Parts: sequence; structure tokens; C-alpha cells
Amino acid sequence: MAYVVNDIELETDEQGYLLEPDYSDDVVRVIAAAENIELTDAHWKVVAWLRDEFREHGHTPNFRNMLKGVGAILPGCDSKGLYDLFPIGPAKQGCKVAGLPQPLGKGGY
Repeated sequence: MAYVVNDIELETDEQGYLLEPDYSDDVVRVIAAAENIELTDAHWKVVAWLRDEFREHGHTPNFRNMLKGVGAILPGCDSKGLYDLFPIGPAKQGCKVAGLPQPLGKGGY
């Protein structure tokens, strides 16, 4: 599976994760559409947070750390709220939509 963004085909692994991170907003829109996710302000905040975590640490957070970190930018957002945003799994699907490579192990560190 590959995504075409602005007439450029982006390489993915067999599960649809980008092989190299892409931080453009267009990538988020294309992948979210492929995942049947209608983007809201909350999605964009989580995407920005995930991208910052990846840039800072070189990998993505597991669900527990994601829940803690996102709670700081979306007060009141609990695990149900994250699953409402990314129903297949916030730590995995959130990273995919954010244009990041597949998380390590069971969702990162």
C-alpha cells in the first residue's frame, strides 16, 4: 500500500505506515481519509503532539505515555476519548495518521 500526496507516491510498509516520517498536513489528510477518520481540532492536536514526541525521542510513545501526554494538551481526554479519535488504537493508528513510521513493539517506548 502506498499513499499519493501531491502527485508523489510515499513508500509504506505492508501495514500502511510510512517508512520515513512526513510532517506535511497533506499527508495527515490523505492517511486519515484512507483510515476513514474525519479530522477535528482534537485530531490535529494529537498529531502535533505525536510528531513532537517522535522528533524529540526518535520513536513514538506507548498508549500509557500517550494518554498522559495528551491529557496535558486536551484536558479531560481519557482513554475512551483517544479511542473515539483513533478507534483502531490510538498509539498505532494515531502514529499512522500523523505520518510517522510504525511504532516499536506494542506502541513505542
